[in-house]
Amino acid sequence: MNKKTLNKLEYNKIIELLTDHASSFSGKERCKRLRPMTLLADINAAQQQTAAAFTRIVKKGRLSFSGCNPVNDSLKRLEVGAALGSGELLRICKLLETAGRAKAYGRHDNNDEEEDCLDSFFQQLEPISLLTTEIRRCILEEDELSDDASGTLKHIRRSISQMNDKVHATLSGMVNGSLRSYLQDPIITMRGDRYCIPVKAEYRSQVSGLIHDQSSTGSTLFIEPMAVVKLNNDLKELYGKEQEEIQVILARLSEDTAQYIEEIRTDYTVLGELDFIFARGSLALDMNASMPSFNTEGRIRIREGRHPLLDKRQVVPITVTLGDEFDLLIVTGPNTGGKTVSLKTVGLFTLMGQAGLHIPALDRSELGVFEQVYADIGDEQSIEQSLSTFSSHMTNIVSFLTHVDERSLVLFDELGAGTDPTEGAALATAILSHLHNRGIRTMATTHYSELKVYALSTAGVENACCEFDLETLRPTYRLLLGIPGKSNAFAIAGKLGLPDYIIAEAKTHLTEQDESFEDLLTDLETSKRTIQKEQEEIAAYKRELERLKMEVRQKQEKLEAQKERILREANEKAHAILSDAKETADETLRNFRKFGKENISAAEMEKERERLRKKMASVSSGLTLEAKKPKKQHKPSDFKLGETVKVLSMNLNGSVISLPDSKGNVTVQMGILRSQVHISDLEIIEETPSYSAKQMHKTSKGKMKMGKSFSVSSEINLLGKTVDEAIAELDKYLDDAALAHLSNVRVVHGKGTGALRTGIHNYLKRQKHVKSFRLGAFGEGDAGVTIVELK
Repeated sequence: MNKKTLNKLEYNKIIELLTDHASSFSGKERCKRLRPMTLLADINAAQQQTAAAFTRIVKKGRLSFSGCNPVNDSLKRLEVGAALGSGELLRICKLLETAGRAKAYGRHDNNDEEEDCLDSFFQQLEPISLLTTEIRRCILEEDELSDDASGTLKHIRRSISQMNDKVHATLSGMVNGSLRSYLQDPIITMRGDRYCIPVKAEYRSQVSGLIHDQSSTGSTLFIEPMAVVKLNNDLKELYGKEQEEIQVILARLSEDTAQYIEEIRTDYTVLGELDFIFARGSLALDMNASMPSFNTEGRIRIREGRHPLLDKRQVVPITVTLGDEFDLLIVTGPNTGGKTVSLKTVGLFTLMGQAGLHIPALDRSELGVFEQVYADIGDEQSIEQSLSTFSSHMTNIVSFLTHVDERSLVLFDELGAGTDPTEGAALATAILSHLHNRGIRTMATTHYSELKVYALSTAGVENACCEFDLETLRPTYRLLLGIPGKSNAFAIAGKLGLPDYIIAEAKTHLTEQDESFEDLLTDLETSKRTIQKEQEEIAAYKRELERLKMEVRQKQEKLEAQKERILREANEKAHAILSDAKETADETLRNFRKFGKENISAAEMEKERERLRKKMASVSSGLTLEAKKPKKQHKPSDFKLGETVKVLSMNLNGSVISLPDSKGNVTVQMGILRSQVHISDLEIIEETPSYSAKQMHKTSKGKMKMGKSFSVSSEINLLGKTVDEAIAELDKYLDDAALAHLSNVRVVHGKGTGALRTGIHNYLKRQKHVKSFRLGAFGEGDAGVTIVELK
């Protein structure tokens, strides 16, 4: 791409924005060198990298590369065996720490996350944690090593501290003792690297020692007393040893670092590349940009593109197509109407896209790949070369007109301006016709009506205009494809206060053809707006229709699924009922054959018939669709403790163990199940009163037996009783049940620790009139109930 075009389309300003998003020297340098590419594979690869960085920033936040400092010079010194300073080692350490943070950032948190094109970069990073830990342990700051860097350094510094204490103690004794009256001030000071005291000049002979300095007035001499000369010498020697040990430590660290020269160099290169890529992703995020698709057919489709250098809160999006149905787009309209912005947007998007940057436009925007972009935009007047505006434009156009080809994009701003309108229009038409005949993608802005007519009358050429609001005298900056724009000179002049008679006079100078053409443009613009509004309404209706269709389809699918489920469940229930009916029929036949052989009494046969009738009734009741309702509405006062009730919603019998509360809820014990039930869901089971002792005395033995058959329940509740209490009660109950000719009874003992159940089972094993017993099945009370079959 030629540098002049990059400057005219303000590509350099985009690069400045991009550079601001990089945080390392290497990354910033790569941003500054970024130029549009021309190979489709390279462009797509760069776009994929930008998209991957954009996605990672959205998910995990931005990644800083500020610790990626230049280390190439230090690595070259290591290669020749030189020792590095503490500052250089710290810079390498920060680089490796940055590599460690970047590698951790690059890991996928979830296994289901898809890999992207940046994984290969993160995998190349080597943090070398052992080296960074050692450098951090030894070097605290750029000019400070830790005492723990080596045992020798720690010993030397301890000796220095002790020597300093001795010097201070000696000098403090002098300052506060015998020499106090000879001193200018009672202080200890340093001159060079020697401890001194400030002695008045007139007392020089009273203080023996070495003079190291004097004040500017000469009244004070800074003397090192002889008593501390040796101590200062020893201290200086210790400082020398300290520096020697520091050099030894730095040499050792440099030797350790030299083992990883290639890894460090790779880290620096990869981090710089990642910083460059993430700067592109960060810029895309700030611009709310998207990845365009690319083609080699020169086709441009920008959907609601926003110029990236304008305020994104105020910029008006434009939609532009070029290179599909037409290869030449002529944009007309008044000044300051947004024509140049539209032109620059197309050119700048092309450059940004081919540089691997996302563009601030809607998804599914499309750009062509061009070898060159030529632009003639702005005021080309050159005073130094004595060229007029027209001459400068022509010079620029001539410079690239001979180089353009089918892989070029050409942009003209106010083509043919700056000269006689008639000749300028003819020249502009000829230039555009030449480019159009060669199939070169071209976009031009103009005021000339002749070019509007050329676009209307030539196949493959399209008009466009920037909308202008005559009420506010302001452009809307919306680009309308398909119709030419009006200059609106008379309307603008009238709104600004030019007298009507002058405007009327001006209109008389227009030919009838000019007036008709302007009226045609007005009608076209009005029709365009109406059609566009109707299209937007139609699109909204279509979206609403699609939404409704989707809802109907989802509801239909849901109904079909429910229908299949209901049919499947109904078939399963029918199959179960048929199986149960078959078993009942088989059992009935077996029983009646047995009755015939064993001469069973009529009472037993009647009892069996009653059992079958109840079973059929329960099956029939289970098939009804309506929920059972109690035979009558009960009042809270109707319920008493121990009352036998039926829970309609669960089709289970139970006993009331708490009276109704203020809300009408009753606690019901149903086997091992205890639940709160509203009285509206309960039906009191009317039981035949038990026979009294008085009646028993009055009746015969046979009559007493008949009475028990009406009063003995088929269930006994032993919950909460001890084993002995339960056995005593169960023994009497089983006698009554046997006398009442019950074949099966239900013993409720609960689960608990299992002691009560075990005691009951041991008791049942010893009873002669017990044929068999088993734990309740699911729906019968499970392990909290034992079903006993009597002989």
